[in-house]
Amino acid sequence: MSVVLYLLPLALLLGFIGLIAFIWSLKSGQYDDLEGAANRILFQDDDHPMPDKSDKNPSSSSDV
Repeated sequence: MSVVLYLLPLALLLGFIGLIAFIWSLKSGQYDDLEGAANRILFQDDDHPMPDKSDKNPSSSSDV
């Protein structure tokens, strides 16, 4: 029974730490855009094309 006296405050402390971490993640914007990251993985962005490995001189690209 004396173990409960130690485990109960420990459980409350861990729960409080978890609550603080959850509030911190909410305020830092972790949950603002839930679908954006999934869409960015699936669709290729045309603004920043990946460089071609065969193109050794990036200054000779056709940016005309």
